[in-house]
Formats: sequence, C-alpha cells, structure tokens
Amino acid sequence: MSLAQPANSCSGTIYLSFDTGSQSQAEYIAQTLRRHHIKATFFMANEKTVNGDYTLDPSWAPFWKALVADGHAFGSHTFDHVYAKRDLTDGKIEVKPQFGANGGKLLAWTPQQYCDELNRVDQRFQTLTGKHIDRFWRTPGGHLTPHTLAAGEACGYKHVAWAAAGFSGDELPSDKWPNQLLLERTLKNLKDGDIVMAHLGIWSRKDPWAPAVLEPLISGLEKKGFCFATLRDHPAYKGDLKGPVAEVKAGKGRAS
Repeated sequence: MSLAQPANSCSGTIYLSFDTGSQSQAEYIAQTLRRHHIKATFFMANEKTVNGDYTLDPSWAPFWKALVADGHAFGSHTFDHVYAKRDLTDGKIEVKPQFGANGGKLLAWTPQQYCDELNRVDQRFQTLTGKHIDRFWRTPGGHLTPHTLAAGEACGYKHVAWAAAGFSGDELPSDKWPNQLLLERTLKNLKDGDIVMAHLGIWSRKDPWAPAVLEPLISGLEKKGFCFATLRDHPAYKGDLKGPVAEVKAGKGRAS
C-alpha cells in the first residue's frame, strides 16, 4: 500500500481531476486513489452510464458519498453536459445539451439560464450526499466562451481547464494513441502545479485508459517526488472557494 508523502518532502504538486462519463472505470479510479491516499477533484454532469442509468441518479449516491468521505473535491460540469457553441449578439449563449429533455437541440440561453444549469449539479449533489459542491466548474469539451465564463463568475464559480501536459488523451482512439504512449507522454511532461484531466470512462475508446495508465502514472509521479492535492489547494482557486455555491445567485429569480 502506498503512503501519502509529507507535504514538505514534495518536489511539486499535481492536481488530478476527473470528469464524469460512461462510468465504466469509476470504481477502479476511486479504489486506486484510495489505495494511494490521493485526493482528486471530480467534475460532474448527469451523463448516461454503462449501467443504463445516469451519473447523478440515486443509484450513484453510494459512490459519491464514498468519495465525499474520502475527502475529494467536486465541481459542476453542467447538469445535462451542455456544450457551449458560441456567444450571440444579444448577450445570450448558443448551447447544445447532450442529455436531458433538450438533448441534441440548439438553444439560446441567457447568462442566468447558464448559471442555473451549473447550480443544478450542486442541488442534485446535495440531495444525493448532503454536501454542496465546490465553487468551480469545467465546460464540456473545453468549449469556453466569454459569455459562459462571465456567467459562471457571476454566480460564484471559477472555471478550471487543464494543463497541456495534463490532457490524458483518454478520449482519443486507442489504435492511434495507445495507452503506453499516453502514459510516457504524461509522465515526461507534467510539472509542478499542473492540472490533469481524465474521465470516469469513455464510450468510444476500445482500450480503456484508466486500468492501463492510472496506477503506473501515479506511481511514476510519486517516484519523481510529486504529491497530489485537490483544486481546493490550488493557488489559482483556493482563495475564492469558501462557502456553499447555493449562497451565491446571479440576477433576479430563475430563468424559465
């Protein structure tokens, strides 16, 4: 069993983060982090899983409760995994939800509607676990626009992307990007302060990333002297993330 390193012995800190997905690797990832005594950050949307349910259904409450108990951090990934397409001239945002009642449709949202979408994750997470999420979010697909960034900030969320070296590549085709190549590239290029992004399972990748890469990646980084932390401790985010999301509101009332 790996033991966590004392903070003063670290040569640097890496911030592991995971977005929801098919959840095919979710339990393996949770167990691996637990075994290494590592805290990570999870960005959640209500996505369809390999079990035929959705990631924020009551059936996943035990999983999320266990991660809360382990001390991980949590952010919004928009409830219906909403892709921001472009900013419109009237101040609205063209979006395309992947799931939910409007899945696959192009919609024009006000900043308030976008804020409400971010908060839906917090509301559901509180129902499932009794805890609020942290005040950060990540846009699906990395599609960030000036209006979505402003909408998130207006309702108290800071956007979190990832380092270039922290792109795990777990959503790339495995025939062109085999796991060994992804592992070697990530281990070689990660540096102190980098945020790593992976998923809790990707439908399209034939050779799953996590079982092949996560354990050797963590072990390799530990051998290099790196420690791990949640984004609550990241210098760019920790000062603005106090208190529950629900206490921060944007605009007046809720958009329809």
